[in-house]
Amino acid sequence: MMVEVGKPSRFETVIMTDGDMRASVLNNGAYTQGWWYKDVGHILGFDDLNKYFTDKTYLGATVGRVANRLGGARFELEGACFELNANESENTLRGGAEGLSKQFWNLEQTAPNEVVMRYLSRDGESGFTGNVRFEVSVTQRNPWSTYTLQGHSDRPTPISLTQHNYYTLGSARGVDAHELELASERYLEIDEQGVPSGGLCSTKDSELDFSTPRSIGHVPMPIDHYFCFDQARDPTDPVTKFTASSALFLAAYADQPGAQVYSGAHMAKPLRGSSGSCIEPSGCPNAPNIPSFPSVICTPEKPYRHELSLEITEGGNGS
Repeated sequence: MMVEVGKPSRFETVIMTDGDMRASVLNNGAYTQGWWYKDVGHILGFDDLNKYFTDKTYLGATVGRVANRLGGARFELEGACFELNANESENTLRGGAEGLSKQFWNLEQTAPNEVVMRYLSRDGESGFTGNVRFEVSVTQRNPWSTYTLQGHSDRPTPISLTQHNYYTLGSARGVDAHELELASERYLEIDEQGVPSGGLCSTKDSELDFSTPRSIGHVPMPIDHYFCFDQARDPTDPVTKFTASSALFLAAYADQPGAQVYSGAHMAKPLRGSSGSCIEPSGCPNAPNIPSFPSVICTPEKPYRHELSLEITEGGNGS
């Protein structure tokens, strides 16, 4: 039986520190409000907490139950069709209008450099099946920031979370000059609404080829695509490298099949376009509706777990 802890009804903030590393997290939406290394801010965030109530950019949020888009705001499971909350045309975006990023989580600081956030998502919430106990831990170990996202359900249900930071690497002028490198040679084909259709596209000789470092601003199209990581890659190597002109370097390590990369070209006001970019490891978008995609169905016997580690270094070199 799942026991629900009394839910908070107001903002709570915790700041974690470890050496030169510092981060601020909120209980509303399990947001990361800020992340600093040597007092240089590396992500976008609001100083005014009330702005998170109306935030349309998911600025540092924990996104789910299913990240990205679910086509037709529906999925089938075990012979039943589940209708979801449609919050982007006829599709479900980032878990729906009442997704995990819109909920108050229970926030506990377990060490000076670690917090744990918990939330019980009830059966039927936004149309999803099953009661799911979600837990997100955030740990600072200079120069690392690690997110561990977990979900335990009492019945089969799709779960695919992501962390939605907008990375700046200290740049106040935007990220167009930042260089991006991905351990990927394929990306998902999408329809006119941005929903994956099941096809795979090669990045070779295309505008979306980031197999070697390439500045975001030199890509003549807004980037908002899911890149599939190379299955044969060394799992100890980063899946993403992001380098600022200041020579600050971000390396991301993830255990997911790919990541959505968003250049931030169409950010909602008061934010300026391309002032930060998202790199969002997760399961494949629309996976419950595409049998050829890796499954995101979790069960009581197969709970959800996702670990994302971020390393900041100076001088443009990873470890």
